[in-house]
Amino acid sequence: MPKLFQHKFPDNCSSPQRGFWSAIDVWLKKPHVINKRLCGVKETESRDLSAGELRLFLADDGLHEAVMSLCCSPSSPTHLQNSPWSFSVRTFIPKTNCYGQNLHKEAVLKDFEREQVTFIPFEEDVEGKVSFKKSNIYLIQLCTEATEEWALQLHVLTEDGWVSDGVACPNLFWLSSELLPKLVRWATESKTSEFKSTLSLLPVEKYSLVYQHLKEKYKAMVKVKACESSQTVLNSKDIQIWFLFQVWPEVTDPEKFVYEDVAIATYLLVLWAEETAEKSLTTRQSFVDLGCGNGLLVHILTNEGHPGKGIDVRRRRIWDMYGPQTVLQEKAITPGETFLFPDTDWLIGNHSDELTPWIPVMAARSSYSCRYFVLPCCFFDFYGKYQRRQSNKSQYKEYIDFITEVSQVCGFNTEEDCMRIPSTKRVCLLGKSRSYQPPDEAVSERRRTHFIQSRQPSSGVQRSDIRTDGDCCHGNTNREDTSGGTWGAGFQPRDKVERVRNCAALPRDFIDKVVLRVANALLEKTGGGSCSDWNQGGSLSVSEAAGLLEPETLQLLKNECGGLQTLLKNNYQVFKVEGGVVYIRDWRDATPSKADRRRKQITPGALKTRSCWFHDHHPQGCPFQAQNCAFAHGPEELRPSTRPLKKKMKSFVS
Repeated sequence: MPKLFQHKFPDNCSSPQRGFWSAIDVWLKKPHVINKRLCGVKETESRDLSAGELRLFLADDGLHEAVMSLCCSPSSPTHLQNSPWSFSVRTFIPKTNCYGQNLHKEAVLKDFEREQVTFIPFEEDVEGKVSFKKSNIYLIQLCTEATEEWALQLHVLTEDGWVSDGVACPNLFWLSSELLPKLVRWATESKTSEFKSTLSLLPVEKYSLVYQHLKEKYKAMVKVKACESSQTVLNSKDIQIWFLFQVWPEVTDPEKFVYEDVAIATYLLVLWAEETAEKSLTTRQSFVDLGCGNGLLVHILTNEGHPGKGIDVRRRRIWDMYGPQTVLQEKAITPGETFLFPDTDWLIGNHSDELTPWIPVMAARSSYSCRYFVLPCCFFDFYGKYQRRQSNKSQYKEYIDFITEVSQVCGFNTEEDCMRIPSTKRVCLLGKSRSYQPPDEAVSERRRTHFIQSRQPSSGVQRSDIRTDGDCCHGNTNREDTSGGTWGAGFQPRDKVERVRNCAALPRDFIDKVVLRVANALLEKTGGGSCSDWNQGGSLSVSEAAGLLEPETLQLLKNECGGLQTLLKNNYQVFKVEGGVVYIRDWRDATPSKADRRRKQITPGALKTRSCWFHDHHPQGCPFQAQNCAFAHGPEELRPSTRPLKKKMKSFVS
């Protein structure tokens, strides 16, 4: 008898049929979103099958018997012969080449009438010989019980014969405990994305191979290990890197930016390889990365044989790690005649902030053959922040549509794709070809000029309209007011020196005044905490806390990114901020919140280096004895910090 596993739908889900097929399509076309050992799948065949064609496919008696036992209930033994079926074949693309030259595939039979899908895994060798994995056949079915409760059922022939490799054939426990609940959730939500599927413009199998190669090549950058000397030559099969620092030279998380830039480099390398084959190019594509930030993308593309350079207004300390073969220039970029690149094939804007809308313009004006790639993040128009105009779509979607419009006005056949990077801003835009012929360049230029002028505010843009926080876009900045030509007049690049706007630079007495005002208001409320002998205070929303402050205080906080809420979160010793609500922090509470778990533990080098706010200001003092408190109870306990100024450098061996 077949083995049955089941997961019920929520009580408020009355009829999930439409959502069921939507969820199944996610599992069929994008299994990598849940099975992290997969890079994706490739559909190699899809068609409807008649009863006769299905019998031919199931000609093997063992296969026919296995599918019959799962698909046909005792009450309808002729169902298989009488109903039409949708048939498709998908080829699995694992993240690592664990199968050699063999292809692992799966035949998928959809029965829309009975709302069930049968999965038949098989293996195909280099000679085309097929061997079915009959013991791993499974069926997923939507059903309703007598109580009218909807459920998703997983049917397998038997548990004993199940053979798992975790990739093309997941283990049975994972299918029942991970896949089924996820399918139920997808079917219940039944959401449709505003954007395309990831890697829709590239062959996924090629992307997987290149990504694994680059990840292996640069993975040592995310290992925490100090160099033994201040200058060490590290050899590898592919490159030599000179280390000039014993500590990691940047404040950014190396694991995030390394893997993100490796993924972006992979995308571009595969894209360019496809372009080379399509156009029969004889030389590698050249590039310029505008607002290159840490420069790693430039370094990887250069090492992989593509001539190019990166330009950014501010030199990064990590630049010295790459060596002279990686060309990185410290220069402010202002759209104009001095920043055109007629001999460059591709302009790149990777989280390029206020330069993003200008990159299609600069590419169009550089030469007819110049192409571009942008990965937008922060929302900028030509002369300041982008102002929303539509409420029927997300702000991100609206901005992507705006950059698409810019690209189309510039004369590009614009394509959109979604990348696989550890970021919420993953949609990229490409201009690989023009929508007009070279003789029409003058007409196209007039259209570009008119469009740009139409978006220039008549009264100019205030400096306060330009985003100056450094918490996104890899810290990329392009700040320095230089003139690059007349057609960029009115554009305001960022200042070269980054202004910190996280409330940390505010005067200490100002911060103390705000903290004391909010804390006293909380203490005046009834807390009802765990210990009745120590007042934990009550709670206030951030907006209620703001109402306690004078207008001039609020105006000063408004100029800081995050405002009052950031200031309260910065004062972690005193406050706990959750869901926009402020509480007095009780350090005796052993149950950390989600935000607390993300914070690092107080290191021994930081103990007693700051005064205890509760000892100094709470009416009942600190709930801890002095020896048990991480903060100093009085000036006699204060001591200098012994924490290291920077993390140790994460070694960079390729």
